[in-house]
Amino acid sequence: MTETPTAAVPATPARPDATRDDDHLDPRRWIALLSVLTATFMVLLDISIVNVAIPAIRNNLSANDADIQFVIAGYALAYALVLITGGRLGDIYGRKKLFMIGMTGFITASALCGLAQSAVMLDLSRVLQGMFAALMFPQVLSVIQVTFPPHERAKAFGILGAVIGIATVTGPLAGGLIIRDDLTGGSWRWIFLVNLPIGLASLLAAWRVLSESRAPHATRLDLVGVAIASVGLFLLVYPLVQGQTQGWPAWTFISMAVSPFVLALFVLYERSLGPDRFPLVQLTLFRIRAFRVGVVIAAVFIAGIPAFFFTFSLTVQAGLGYSALHAGLTTIPFSVASAIASAYSARLAPKLGKWTISIGAGVLVIGMLGVILTLQLRGAGVTTADLIPSFVVSGLGLGTVVAPLLNVILAGVPPRDAGSASGVLTTFQQLGGAMGIALVGVIFFGLLSSRADTVTAEVTPQLRSELIAAHLPPAVLDSTVAQFVRCFHDRAGETDPTKVPASCPKTTSTNPAVASAFSKAATLALGRDFVSSFERTLIFNVAAFLATALIALLLPQPRARTEPLRQAAAAAH
Repeated sequence: MTETPTAAVPATPARPDATRDDDHLDPRRWIALLSVLTATFMVLLDISIVNVAIPAIRNNLSANDADIQFVIAGYALAYALVLITGGRLGDIYGRKKLFMIGMTGFITASALCGLAQSAVMLDLSRVLQGMFAALMFPQVLSVIQVTFPPHERAKAFGILGAVIGIATVTGPLAGGLIIRDDLTGGSWRWIFLVNLPIGLASLLAAWRVLSESRAPHATRLDLVGVAIASVGLFLLVYPLVQGQTQGWPAWTFISMAVSPFVLALFVLYERSLGPDRFPLVQLTLFRIRAFRVGVVIAAVFIAGIPAFFFTFSLTVQAGLGYSALHAGLTTIPFSVASAIASAYSARLAPKLGKWTISIGAGVLVIGMLGVILTLQLRGAGVTTADLIPSFVVSGLGLGTVVAPLLNVILAGVPPRDAGSASGVLTTFQQLGGAMGIALVGVIFFGLLSSRADTVTAEVTPQLRSELIAAHLPPAVLDSTVAQFVRCFHDRAGETDPTKVPASCPKTTSTNPAVASAFSKAATLALGRDFVSSFERTLIFNVAAFLATALIALLLPQPRARTEPLRQAAAAAH
């Protein structure tokens, strides 16, 4: 069964999902796709672009650590909690309506972020941004599912995959271009305000060309299900996004331990609903093998993507001293290769089926191993040019996985449950990303701290020699070197690279030669510590992508692309 949206006229009421053939396809469906993909780009970009602006926001708004943490965590938390509800609301009240409500709210929240006069106002505005993004984003997958016939979905998902790939890796670049070196002024506001003209254009296009659709027999929102699911997800997501920055206190583990029981209660409640009820999540979706296996693949795969860019960004900016713009430019080969592969995957997937996902994940593993080899060979002297070959291979792998995976997961989903399925899928992706960053954070920061003594032992002989050459008195030489070692060790243990521990001297030496010796030793040790820790952390990414390749083998082999065409031809005769 496929689904027919109504004509794209705002005054026309939505019709329930219905069977359709190619003669009844909306001729403006590709323009409609462009309007919703613009929103997709904005939502994903706002997840990563803010990281670049954190130092400027901290200085301009005089924000403390808790405020800054919530700028990122507030968005991620609200986004994760509302995704399933947002998808189901689209099924009930209309996907076009929910998309436009979400986009309007997202634009408004972006304006509030850009005009924020305090850290508290910015934090609250980011929560609103995440909530409205979660209302909007599931409708994108639903629109593709109900607007395009099966033989066109691969192409539509290929374009979506290209947008996802570009948005994922261009956040740091866009942020770097906007912020540049303005760490005390208000240029950071434009990372939010730039959403206004883009969002308004997308909103106008959606109003003109996007068709309305909703699920048949949709009654009202399952409010009890919303409450139970929200509590369960909150208990899981909040400690994941806050645990690392707070040092993983006991409450984070207690919260995550309770979460599965609450989510189990949610499943039991949804099962108890009779056939005349419209549950928040249609559990029969998990009887569809492609969906059941696919959401697991999505969580495992996404666990490796933001985790990679999280540690990469920290390594090149905090460890190697790259500017935000330089770090963003370094990811361009990854972005371009990902977009190209996503576009071509629409041609590859019908021929190879589920093997497309395994092959793409395998290529991504090769790319990650290439990054590891590059870091081993070049060490702290690694350059942007050194990383280009590995990043191109990695981008090709990423693009080859994203679009076919979305198509495979949603291929067997009944149109009446398109919104619910989209919400569940994106929630699994969000949970995977949060878990990936949390696990990688523990590994990465643990390695930084544990390897601090090793790298200081490597650089202190040179430091000692330069201090002697600078005529530092022998009586203070040992204590000065010991202070350097202690300061570096404490700083390596901080999750915030900009924070200066109490053990570090508040002022530099008045002797230029001594100050230069300390600066050179610190730069060399920092680069070696970050690069070696990043190199070892990449094993997690390799494992996540290798697991993706193996789990993909459990997917059912989809029917050939020509099957829907044969069925249509048979029906015509």
